[in-house]
Amino acid sequence: MKITVLNGSPKGNLSVTMQYVNFIQKKFPHHELKILNIASQIKKIEKDTAAFQEIMDEVRSSDGVLWAFPLYYLLVPSQYKRFIELIWERGTQDVFRNKYTAALSTSVHFFDHTAHNYMNAICDDLDMKYLGSFSAAMYDLMHGKERERCSLFASEFFEGIQSHAPTAKKFSPILGRTFDYIPGPAGQRVSLQGKRALVLADLKEPDTNLGKMIERFRNSFVEEVSVANLRQLDIKGGCLGCIQCGYDYQCSYGDQDEYVRFYKDRVKTADILIFAGTIQDRYLSSRWKMFFDRSFFHTHTPSLTGKQVGFIVSGPLRQIPNLRQIVEAYTEWQQANLVDIVTDEEDHAKELDARLQSLAERVVHLAGKSYIKTKTFLSVGGMKVLRDDVWGKLRFPFQADHRFYKEHGLYDFPQRKYKSRLINSILILLTKIPAMRKEIYRKKIKEQMVRPLQKMLERME
Repeated sequence: MKITVLNGSPKGNLSVTMQYVNFIQKKFPHHELKILNIASQIKKIEKDTAAFQEIMDEVRSSDGVLWAFPLYYLLVPSQYKRFIELIWERGTQDVFRNKYTAALSTSVHFFDHTAHNYMNAICDDLDMKYLGSFSAAMYDLMHGKERERCSLFASEFFEGIQSHAPTAKKFSPILGRTFDYIPGPAGQRVSLQGKRALVLADLKEPDTNLGKMIERFRNSFVEEVSVANLRQLDIKGGCLGCIQCGYDYQCSYGDQDEYVRFYKDRVKTADILIFAGTIQDRYLSSRWKMFFDRSFFHTHTPSLTGKQVGFIVSGPLRQIPNLRQIVEAYTEWQQANLVDIVTDEEDHAKELDARLQSLAERVVHLAGKSYIKTKTFLSVGGMKVLRDDVWGKLRFPFQADHRFYKEHGLYDFPQRKYKSRLINSILILLTKIPAMRKEIYRKKIKEQMVRPLQKMLERME
């Protein structure tokens, strides 16, 4: 069989992801895996319609398609995202229809599920026959059991194609909706009270729902709120995955474009950040993805700590819970406070006016209180993944992360809590005695769990 591998790594063949593809090829030499470097050639693919058509011809002539990519900022790289957009923009969805497909990624398992949910949904939207996914840690291939797992994944993929295995869609199609937002007059204007606010937008035309929502939001303030349009920002390209920034947060692009200077001077100095964009396929635009990917020059270190963040989104966010989770995870992991996500899914313009007015009032109010929501699994679990990897294999390439984690107490491994370890050891020994175990579990444990909290409350009296 011929399998077209759409390579989503900006590093082309010299990528961790492609080593897994090479492994599959060696294990199954009777199948042809035709690798097409998508992400590393995206500028050519955009400009040269013949190059794009060659890719479509390869897909059309293949028995199956393998989407292979590294994980960049909770999703696929921006270059890969742009290729997916081109499929729809150039009306070539039929090339993919009824093709058997699967996805393979490499990462440190930091929100790999959101990237795979995205790719699964894209395949469903293209009416492909999705046979599953394989999410590998970067160096899983070094371990025998993981090689066996990878071989089995590939074998099941090939067998599924050969046997014409039935498949089912996991994600419902996006339902379109027409709503022309006509904003009403602003209510009582809010003062920024000395706080700095910035609206970041990917705005094609001002006379769109997104443009009108941005303007209605800005009109809620006494002071002028600046808007930075990502389309007007000089960004030469997406993240290259070179990890040069790992040593000291210095991006390899340097002064070749405006991105790093803009991020440091405008984004990081703002107290209030509003991200505004229109949904394209199952995410925001590839331009937005490029913005997020390029912010990786801060590597695995939060760079928006303490900021109040809002999202203004045009499009069917309620139908894409995966995107909502990405937004929530991004903000929470950045140690910022997600105040609200306002979309144009309201039934009436007055309701949308009220939501935008409320967002304006709340970002200022909460900025004054320096309020940050409590953490959830999104950031607690995510940070533990990064903590362990930066402490371990990633310490050398990401020395800047290691220094930051060490200085800010992020290496909070439980084995270092010696008092807890001593108490646990004593109690575990006591529970070896049946009578003591009965006394502790049936009579004492509930009382002792709440006792520290009760003592704190007693001190407040």
